[in-house]
Amino acid sequence: MLRSWSAESVKLVRRPASWLLLAVALVLGLTFTYLLPYASIAGGTGGPNSDRTLPMLLPERLVGNSLGGLPVFLGAILLIIGVLAVGGEYAWGTWKTVLTQGPTRFEVYAGKLLALAAAALAVVLAVFAVGAVTSALIAVAESQPVRWPAAGDLLTGVGAGWLVATTWALLGAVLAIALRGVALPIGLGLVWMLAVQNLLAVVAAPLLDWVAEAQKGLPGPNAGALVAALGAPADTPGVAATVGAGSATLVLAGYLVAFAVLGGLLLRARDIG
Repeated sequence: MLRSWSAESVKLVRRPASWLLLAVALVLGLTFTYLLPYASIAGGTGGPNSDRTLPMLLPERLVGNSLGGLPVFLGAILLIIGVLAVGGEYAWGTWKTVLTQGPTRFEVYAGKLLALAAAALAVVLAVFAVGAVTSALIAVAESQPVRWPAAGDLLTGVGAGWLVATTWALLGAVLAIALRGVALPIGLGLVWMLAVQNLLAVVAAPLLDWVAEAQKGLPGPNAGALVAALGAPADTPGVAATVGAGSATLVLAGYLVAFAVLGGLLLRARDIG
């Protein structure tokens, strides 16, 4: 399994799409979390629907600011990474080539999951690093004190971000296995993340009580609740304290395990051609 993990990690690192997606994630996070809010504050044009103020852009808010994009936009990037890591084998017809080299389906699949978990952690750490540099520059530019979150808060934030990011990546992986491809899993995954779950939260939930209760069991609202508990700005799409942090953590962990198991069962039972 370790050999499969090493091989899958090399494939992810050498795939240009992985670096492009990482760059897109960092640019999105930097632009919408820091640059646009800071531009509106510096220009005195902060809108009435924004709760971003200068103190919220400083290093002490690093944890919440770094996690805010994971329920929707950055989560969508992780989903695409998960689809490409697994669905690419179907698109390029390389499953048989990989499996004839000796490893079993389980070993290859486990290696892919470990590689995706490592990639998710790398994305989260990169988002935190870029946020740290940007928030420090804003603090220096505005002559504000540079105070960092406590080490325990940083570790908690990175762990929560890793859980959310890995859950989305494994959702992409199981979609790729179920649909045996790349394009359709990415399309359906993005429609769900960027449209359906937001429509449920913004349109359906306020009108129907059963929808409001049902969405508390979905991964998106739980991801939003977890990052909200850790200080993510409330005006970020997908961020809302619908459930407590402990409950959200358990639900996301359950989805992570369920996605991993379901993907393995489908891969074992179905034709790889």
